[in-house]
Amino acid sequence: MRKLDLANKKQVISEDKFEEIDSSASEPELINETIGTIVLIIDDFGYRNDLISDGFLNLEVPITCAIIPGHPQSRIFAKKAVAAGQEVIIHMPMESSVLTSGEEEYKIKIGMTSEEIEWRINEVIKEIPEAVGMNNHQGSKATTDGKIMSVVASVLKEKDKYFIDSRTASNTVGEESMRSIGVPTASRHVFLDNNPSINEISSQLDELVAFAKKRGLGIGIGHAKPNTLKVLQDKIPELLKAGYKFEFSSYAVN
Repeated sequence: MRKLDLANKKQVISEDKFEEIDSSASEPELINETIGTIVLIIDDFGYRNDLISDGFLNLEVPITCAIIPGHPQSRIFAKKAVAAGQEVIIHMPMESSVLTSGEEEYKIKIGMTSEEIEWRINEVIKEIPEAVGMNNHQGSKATTDGKIMSVVASVLKEKDKYFIDSRTASNTVGEESMRSIGVPTASRHVFLDNNPSINEISSQLDELVAFAKKRGLGIGIGHAKPNTLKVLQDKIPELLKAGYKFEFSSYAVN
């Protein structure tokens, strides 16, 4: 696929412990010159199962729920999301370039053997069997390691899952590793809520919409947070009226 001729843009992920990210990604094929397709991936389901998480399920457009493993609500919410007609993927913990904590028993780290990586991914798939794919949680270190990502790709290919590269590092090899062995893949274009204010989330959503209009398809990642929900509740009806359509992330991979 052609690469976007866009300037790299560094942002800070408050949710992901202030990792650097890069908003450049491979260019999707043009779908329509006037109407854009928007993919919304919402990370960090599993931490909560409440009115906020239910609100995302009730947005009445397709959203992809990225569920982090190992929490009391992970299994419960996976079942609930599928029952609501939404798509589920694994939000796989991966090693960051900065010190982070949490999900240590699941986290994929530099220096692990292939067997260790395979075991961890397979355990998560057993925990969340509803998942049709995976994206990375944090991972600014792990996703830059070709050996690590090749093993991840091999497991996903065997299990018939796709991979969305969250692009938490500018030099990620996630998408490249997947394509090298035929795992369906795509990369995030815009983070919606690095800054958690309503105004900033709204601005980022506008950026995603503009990207989708220009390129035909835009992939945005947000988090299961109240302000993100509020912005989506307010803006989705307007976008539908304007002619944009929403799809699961499985629609975007190839």
